[in-house]
Amino acid sequence: MSLLGTRQSMGAAALLLAASTVLSRVMGLVRDKIISWQFGAGGEADLYFAAFVLPDAINYLLAGGFMSITIIPLLTRRFQEDAADAWRFFSCVFCWMAAASLALTLAAMCAAPWLARLTAPGFTPEQCQRLALFMRIILPAQVFFLCGACVTALLFMRRQFRVPALAPLVYNGSIIALGLLLPWLDSLPWVRALLPQSLWGRMDGMTGYCVGVTLGAALGAFALPLRVAAKGGLWIAPVWRHPLMGTFLLTALPLMLGQTIMMLDEQFLRVFGSMAGEGAVSLLNYARRIAQVPVGLVGQAAAVASYPFLVSLLAQGDAQRFDQTLHAALRASLGLIIPCALCMAATAWPILGLIFEGGRFGPAQTLAAAPLTRIMLASAPFWILYMVLVRAYYAHADTLTPAVTGTAMTLLCLPVYFFWAAPRGAWAIATVSAASVSLYTLWLTAIWIRRQGSGALTGLAGLGLRATLCSLPGAAAALLLSDAVQRGVHLPPPLTAALALAAGGCVFVVLFLPLARLFAPGILEPLTRRLRGAS
Repeated sequence: MSLLGTRQSMGAAALLLAASTVLSRVMGLVRDKIISWQFGAGGEADLYFAAFVLPDAINYLLAGGFMSITIIPLLTRRFQEDAADAWRFFSCVFCWMAAASLALTLAAMCAAPWLARLTAPGFTPEQCQRLALFMRIILPAQVFFLCGACVTALLFMRRQFRVPALAPLVYNGSIIALGLLLPWLDSLPWVRALLPQSLWGRMDGMTGYCVGVTLGAALGAFALPLRVAAKGGLWIAPVWRHPLMGTFLLTALPLMLGQTIMMLDEQFLRVFGSMAGEGAVSLLNYARRIAQVPVGLVGQAAAVASYPFLVSLLAQGDAQRFDQTLHAALRASLGLIIPCALCMAATAWPILGLIFEGGRFGPAQTLAAAPLTRIMLASAPFWILYMVLVRAYYAHADTLTPAVTGTAMTLLCLPVYFFWAAPRGAWAIATVSAASVSLYTLWLTAIWIRRQGSGALTGLAGLGLRATLCSLPGAAAALLLSDAVQRGVHLPPPLTAALALAAGGCVFVVLFLPLARLFAPGILEPLTRRLRGAS
């Protein structure tokens, strides 16, 4: 495949995944809007967000999020050599993943009361008791996530991106549907007639949302990919030994044992947020949700779509095209994320007001979450750089370097979180989060340049600086104008927030675009090229 063809195919895949990410993020925001409306910041919302610490830890321990990274290179080469043996290798990985995830999930469910106190040290005994219930409901989802990750990796290897793009939509849709429906169904007499009396009234609060997590994982992360993979040919048998398992484990072990600062960032916000007072966990989660929107839209699509192509180019021994493809992904992502992050930071107040304010989430919570969102948005360019660059490491079959350096950064940050950030509150926790992510990414970048050279990173620092300078005037004007509208216009809060966001966004675009065309045309190049291609 030519470099142009690679870019076009990668671009189409990135667009599909970006569209899925947009819809998934929108659904995620709708879900959080419903939660914030019903429960505000604190109480049940804190418990719900904290309930994900342990299940996510199991996912990280078994490297579920990196399954496509660890298995795709080995599976690709094996299918080229011997398809029958490739299926035996795939079956072996699937069987061990199913067994390990099931064993860890059952053990965690049994130890949930003790683990609840460990993962949320700031909660009261009553809160920990309910947290344990939420954990037990959510934990089985990891079996579906981890087994589904094996099947999804197979689809990525086949460059079938539609189903992986649909999976998060099914997942979020299930959470919303069951979160709203189960409490209502639980109150109906005919439903109670079908259930044991011991289950009556157990679907109150956020219990329905927890049930939705497990059902959404079963349907979206596992059943849907399995069905599509079976249509295209799928062979799974009880295979427990294969010569390639040793190589697979050597690749996966650093990801399993290396708990990097990027993987644990969200969990640290929850664990140490529980020590920062009631509502801190929820406020940090809402702020992070907003800050991760541009990261997901720009970085996740580029990173996931580029990885199979990077692996393929290395398998062909084409280092030059590898650097060119990596450079294209980094340049396009970085050029878009900086103006997007600065614009969102400037208009954080109306964004949070429009999305979350209402019901039990009042203006005070909006104002409390705005600085947290701005702090986290400061690290957005580093998230993008990490998400793409780390896949270049994995394409080189180097999972050890990111794991070791990320674990070292985690160990350095833990005492800072515990002794400095938690006593000072949510803003300090958000600051440590942004700083640790940025420093880790810079460390990983320096190692890459020393080992692989700066070819793929040439010009990125200059592009980032130009993008920042072109964005700052618009961001400053957007901040002043949106804040003035928020304070001076007396309409219903959603209308005021929408007007402030529209005014801030428009003034940012009006000031940014001419400056970008003059001083940083490379920022707009990927977008204009795609628009020309569409027309």
